[in-house]
Amino acid sequence: MVDKKVYFVGSGPGNAKYITVMGKELLEGADLVIYAGSLVNPEVVNYCKGEKIDSYGLTLDETNKLIVDNLEAGKKVVRLHSGDPSLYGSIVEQIEELKKFDVTVEIIPGVSSVFATAAALQTQLTLNEVSETLIITRPAGKTLEKDQITELSRHGATMAVFLGTQKIEQIMEKVEYPDDTPVAVVFHASWPDQKIIKGTVADIASKVKEAGIKRSAMILIGGVVEPVEYGNFGRSYLYGVAQEPLS
Repeated sequence: MVDKKVYFVGSGPGNAKYITVMGKELLEGADLVIYAGSLVNPEVVNYCKGEKIDSYGLTLDETNKLIVDNLEAGKKVVRLHSGDPSLYGSIVEQIEELKKFDVTVEIIPGVSSVFATAAALQTQLTLNEVSETLIITRPAGKTLEKDQITELSRHGATMAVFLGTQKIEQIMEKVEYPDDTPVAVVFHASWPDQKIIKGTVADIASKVKEAGIKRSAMILIGGVVEPVEYGNFGRSYLYGVAQEPLS
């Protein structure tokens, strides 16, 4: 009996070296990699020496048929997602459909672009006396009728907005952060053409428009974007208070 298992691998944010060791090993040993189009760096896809298929334009049924047919033929199949599959990866609907064909799924986490964004900005997403909470969200669009950006912004926490570059003006109008709250937009975090634009709630939209960035960027809102300029942050307990030596 053929072991029908497909691997859902997070490719990371872009930099080909940011993929996990396990993810890279699976790609290298795969007979078929189905990858998420322009969202995945071609250098990552090229770790696979077997067949490669861009899933752009394929329906869920068509993608699943490719997976099932190749597994039944005894091939090793990897479904390569951008970033980490758990964030806007649409994996649950894929898994549920694959169950109908007795296909099991193993998920290999990946480095999310939100973490690559923090690395690019050389900051923390949570910072003592600035923000202890990270909110990850996205604006309304084709697949989301109504968002909660306004309500979520009232918490004053760090907010990372996926899939929102084209709607940055509307997003800044919706949020209820003070106008001088720092905002960063990081295009292609960790890619060779990475670009960072900084501003505030009041002016970031015009800066992004002027830079011509319309997609593939993360929006990060909150004091952690400019922790020194925006306000004093607190030292962590680990480094800020004398500790008893470990026994």
